[in-house]
Amino acid sequence: MRAVTPMRLGVNLDHVATLRNARGLDYPDPIRAAQLAIEAGADGITLHLREDRRHIRDADIERARALAIPLNMEMAATAEMVRIACGLRPHACCLVPERRAEVTTEGGLDVVGQRASLGPVVAALRDAGIRVSLFVDPDPAQLDAAAGLGAPVVELHTGAYALGHAGELARLAEGARHAAGLGLEVHAGHGLTYGNVGPIVALPEVRELNIGHFLVGEALFIGLVEAIRRMRGLIDAGRRRAEIG
Repeated sequence: MRAVTPMRLGVNLDHVATLRNARGLDYPDPIRAAQLAIEAGADGITLHLREDRRHIRDADIERARALAIPLNMEMAATAEMVRIACGLRPHACCLVPERRAEVTTEGGLDVVGQRASLGPVVAALRDAGIRVSLFVDPDPAQLDAAAGLGAPVVELHTGAYALGHAGELARLAEGARHAAGLGLEVHAGHGLTYGNVGPIVALPEVRELNIGHFLVGEALFIGLVEAIRRMRGLIDAGRRRAEIG
């Protein structure tokens, strides 16, 4: 039997806010959804404050700081977002690439190519006492660059794996090993569902998953608490199997 660290589940509630904003009203409330996520066993809440505020609003981030579990603020590496994050000081910030026209985040950061601009952002957030994560593809060069910037955490982009691209699980496994070998804490997320989360849960280096769109969609049919509890159960069971194996 090998020791496997328990896996945390971060629940992204951006698309509760998407539904709210469709009518321009205050319902459904993503913070109420966050409280239900806590009841269901979430270990953290993730909210992405985008430049265009298409879903999460500044007031949502402010209110989420009072939650009983850690807040992970996803953000682009811009001066505006650094100012907001350093003022609010969430538990963590995950730096992600952001393009106004995209429907959702497409791929990881180019840490190698953007090292000069990302370095001061990582430093400012760390100086504010915020745990910094970089959302990256499982590429050794990108992981090396992330470690070189002093970011303590990387979140591996699982989008290509979720779309069924050949070889992506092996690439994620190697990336997780490489990142852990650099001393980085490894997280993963994007496109994960009940049907594909198992192999990711089995990667012993991965400490946290961040899942949102699927859970909010599933909540339409079975309710948010039950949707998260089922994912929590799959994660815990998969982790136990990995330990036995």
